[in-house]
Amino acid sequence: MLIGELSRRTGVSQRLLRYYEEQGLLVSRRDSNGYRTFDDDAVTTVRQIRALLAAGLSTQVIGKMLPCATGELPELDMCPTVVAEIRRELAEMDDRIDTLRLRRGTLAGYLTVDA
Repeated sequence: MLIGELSRRTGVSQRLLRYYEEQGLLVSRRDSNGYRTFDDDAVTTVRQIRALLAAGLSTQVIGKMLPCATGELPELDMCPTVVAEIRRELAEMDDRIDTLRLRRGTLAGYLTVDA
């Protein structure tokens, strides 16, 4: 299928699809006329990418996890790479949450100062 059809079927812009391709997340072939063509399974791959992005993962991390992904949700086989990446991502999220809590406490403290 051409990039326009993939865009229509997934609701993802052609620009983003090209970006996913540049990042190595999506594979296309070139026709003799130079147009990108995608296999039917590209629809599932794009949906997997979107779901993993929504979970807060970067395209670099997604690239490591896609080989272990199945289905559109996706379901992740708990291969060692996936387990390590999820643990690392969770630790980074916890650090960011802790930082945000500290900042929030600081800001809230300004409200308790004589206004």
